[in-house]
Amino acid sequence: MSIYSLWGALEIGLIFGLVALGVLISFRILRFPDLTVDGSFPLGGATAATLISVGADPFTATLVATAAGAFAGMITGWLNVKLRIMDLLASILMMIALYSINLRVMGGPNVPLILEPTVFNVLAPSGMRDYIFRPLLLVALLIGVKFLLDWYFSTQTGLAMRATGSNPRMARAQGVATGRRVLAGMAISNALCALAGALFAQSQGGADISMGIGTIVIGLAAVIIGESIMPSRRFFVITMAVIIGAVLYRFFVALALNADFIGLQAQDLNLVTALLVTFALVVPMLKQRLRGKKGS
Repeated sequence: MSIYSLWGALEIGLIFGLVALGVLISFRILRFPDLTVDGSFPLGGATAATLISVGADPFTATLVATAAGAFAGMITGWLNVKLRIMDLLASILMMIALYSINLRVMGGPNVPLILEPTVFNVLAPSGMRDYIFRPLLLVALLIGVKFLLDWYFSTQTGLAMRATGSNPRMARAQGVATGRRVLAGMAISNALCALAGALFAQSQGGADISMGIGTIVIGLAAVIIGESIMPSRRFFVITMAVIIGAVLYRFFVALALNADFIGLQAQDLNLVTALLVTFALVVPMLKQRLRGKKGS
């Protein structure tokens, strides 16, 4: 496995760290099984790529893409809160709708960004190699997003959102507007996923309608792997764990696909993902069984 493959895995892992943070908010904090991610991730990529291709500033395009993801998340929350549609079904409906919306946004199945300016080549210093600068920029962005989330969820509004996911009845009894908290949480979650999609499209040289397939599984894998290696109830540690989980996930995938003795190819990516998620789910149960046997 070459050094370039490792840097590439690190870059993609850091981008999916944003997805992992988004999935953490919906699945762990709000207890909302949100499949909108498979649509909001490519929505971010499609919006950013389309705007950049028509001459928009890449930073403006990325912000608009993030806002589009937030709006998609709010619609999912609205379907659940206002129309009383089951949370899982509401997210499936939004995911299906976003497939057509993404095609409309791009005007076709893909939008290339071969020679267009991106946030990476605009900010890149002249004396640093591109494959080194991109992970450094993404690390800085992730640190900023992580600390913003840590701060937000320590505020009264953030604690109200956490209470909404943990015990909505108790939260309502304490005067928390749980519906608003769900809408806000879903908006933040999908905004992060759309931001990741916008950066992924600019990193990979274009957006494609199929780029969102399996995004939710990758996000869940990152969360599960992170929680397995760094179990904690402190929110500061949890956010760091899911970011590390996303990076480790991409390294595991890169190692599996580049190991000649295993014989896996690019089309086996979903199989590798399923095996990694299964392994991450089984390990904690095996640890509990071992502790139980030692205790007895």
